[in-house]
Parts: sequence; structure tokens; C-alpha cells
Amino acid sequence: MGMVKHLLTGAVAGLAMTFGSLSVKASEPVEIEYWQYFFEARVKAMSTLVDNFEKANPDITVKMTHFPYADYRTKVAAAIPAGIGPDVVQLFYGWLNDYINAELIQPLPTDVFSVAQIEKDFFPMVQAMKRGDAYYALPTAVRSLALFYNTRLFEEAGITKPPATLDELVETAKKLTKRDAAGNLTQVGITLGMAGQDHHWFREVLVRQFGGNPYLDDYKTVNYNSDAGKAALDFYTGLITKNRVTQLGFMDEAQAAFKAGRAGMHIDGSFRIGALDRTRGLKWAVAELPASNDGVKSNYSSYWVNGITTKAKGEKFEAAVKFMKYISSPEAMQIWLDTVGELPAMPAAALTDENKMNEKFGAFIRGLGYANTTIFANESGQRQVMVDMVNKVMLEKMPTAQAIAEAATEEQKILDGYYK
Repeated sequence: MGMVKHLLTGAVAGLAMTFGSLSVKASEPVEIEYWQYFFEARVKAMSTLVDNFEKANPDITVKMTHFPYADYRTKVAAAIPAGIGPDVVQLFYGWLNDYINAELIQPLPTDVFSVAQIEKDFFPMVQAMKRGDAYYALPTAVRSLALFYNTRLFEEAGITKPPATLDELVETAKKLTKRDAAGNLTQVGITLGMAGQDHHWFREVLVRQFGGNPYLDDYKTVNYNSDAGKAALDFYTGLITKNRVTQLGFMDEAQAAFKAGRAGMHIDGSFRIGALDRTRGLKWAVAELPASNDGVKSNYSSYWVNGITTKAKGEKFEAAVKFMKYISSPEAMQIWLDTVGELPAMPAAALTDENKMNEKFGAFIRGLGYANTTIFANESGQRQVMVDMVNKVMLEKMPTAQAIAEAATEEQKILDGYYK
């Protein structure tokens, strides 16, 4: 807990995050329900926040419920219209349009969540949560990507530092790759998996590093069907076909291979820190994502937010507002940072010199300085397009130029279906 305690304490005083006055006190005990998807470190962090909140608000009880990620959206979509389920709900920032259109969440009251105060204190990326003159949701933390690497495997291979460029990434991965006598991979140089974080690495990092721009018109027009996009896809799939340092589906999940000590490098979000910290015997470190060979840096930033559902009314709404205020506070951000590894959603708390140099989350914080945030119309659908694109190349032997053209067409249909 001591990593940034004094910094965040100062942020509390300096920012005076009051969001306006709030004089809500329930006359009778109130129970509200909070839902999030299951991720061990996130559940642990929220349990701490709930305990703290209930101690400060003995007239309010917060019941926390969580579901497997694969079932989460379906459960939420079914529960709220039926008048059951959460009063405060966690959602990915890219799902906001879906939640608003389905009338699952309601705007945050502006007398408590002042638009001007939010836009003064939070990272600008949270402005994607505003519709009209109000915000619908706010994050406790934000995330970026970085390169995790296994320090024991690096030492065994005689590698003294993480790769700084894409060419160095390839050469480092080659030194870390191992095969058995039959030629089967027993250790990959780097994990791959578009269903994980690689679809963000591809869009917002590789396409830009090869000279392109993945989208135009405020993310309404697909623009990666280009020489830059093809070069990015050639590089990505070439890690398998040309350089032979990895394979799709190695140990089923990329992060599982890294946790098992069977992968030298792994690109993932800052939220992975907590789980890796608890993996016995794993020795790892973190570096910024490799730059392009001509020095172009890029990153992807995202966040999960909390919103008040349309189910919350009357005293439950008032209690939900108080809970939202607490889990959007600097105190909550410190707890989230220490428990999950995700970064405070306020620059004053996150972008300190000490934080930037922290050995575990410093690379992620430095990455925020050159990160882009994809505005999704349908995050899961757009992710699937990337998964299908790589599968066409790897499983169907489709030329990369054709695969990326088909992906761009399919993703544009998703965007047009939403925006038009």
C-alpha cells in the first residue's frame, strides 16, 4: 500500500474531489447491489471498497455479485429490465452505447457529479462517457499495455534487457523459443492471441507504427486496409510463419502460458499485475511496448467504468449515488492500484515522477503519455473481426492483403450499422 500513498493523499487534498455537495441520509437501512465480472484481483479490490464504504455509511449495505466474463453482459441485460440485479454496474467503456440504448443505465446527477469538475480532474479519455450535458459512468482506474517478460528465461538465454524496437522483439523472441526433438514448441518467445489484448496492439500500436491510422472520422471509418495495415498484419502473423517464435492457442490462453513460465514475453494490460504477483515461482518484469524500428511509440488505453442502473430508484438511487461517489474517489483509486495494478483515473494521482519510475506499473503509466483509446460501436463484434482476420491467414492460408481487406469491410458494416 505504500507505493503512492502520500502522493494520493496529496491528490485528495489538492483535487478536493467533492463533485458538489451531497446530503443524502437514508432514514431506514438500504441495500443496494453491485455487479462486476469475475477477475480475482478486481473482486478483492471491490470487496475492500465495499467494506470501507459500509463502515462510513452504516445505513447502507452493498451486496456484491460477480459472474464469469463470458456470461456477464447477458446476465446484466436480462436482470435490469426485469427489475432485479444491480443498482450499480460495471461495464467496459466500449459498451456504453449499448447500455444507454437498452436503457440499462441512467445519467449521473450533475449536482453531485459536476461535468466541469470531472473534466478538470479525470483523464480526458473519460469524456467518452458523456452524453449531452451529463456523464453516464466513471472509472476508478485506467489501463494501458506493456511488455511482460520472464526474467529467469531472459537470464537463461543470456538476454540482458527487454527489446526496445520491433526488430529487437523478433530477435529476442527467437532466443527464447524452444522446441522438442519432433519440432514441437515447448516454450514460445512471445505469446499471441487476438482474443486477448493483441487486437488492441494491432490496431492502435502496430498499424500506427507502420505509418498508418487505424480509423478516421472519430473512429467511424475503418482505415487500416492500407499498406500500413498489411505491413502490421504481415509482422504479426510473421511471428508464427516467418520467425517461428510462437503459435496460436499455445496452452490455450496467452496469459496462462506466461504464468506457467512457458513464454518469454507477453503483451497485456496493467490489470494483469495482481495475478502475476500471486503466481508462485514466476519471476517477471515489465517494459514499455517496443517502438517501431524508426522510433515511433504507440499504446492503447482503456478503462472499465461504473454506472447507476435504471433499476435504482428512490432511496436505492440515493444510496447508489453515494457509493458511486466513493468508488470514483482518489482513496478508491489508491486501493485499486495497490490491489489490481490498474492506474488512477486522475492525472494528478497517476502521472507523478515516482509512479512513472515504479518497477511494476511505471511502464504502463509512461505508456499513457502516447496512448490512443479506440471508440467502439460494438467492442465484442469488432474484436471478433480481428480474430477472424488472423484465422483466415493462419488456418485458411488467405493472403494478408485479402484478409485485412475483408476485415475492414466487416468492421465497417458494424460501424455503419450503429452510426447510420
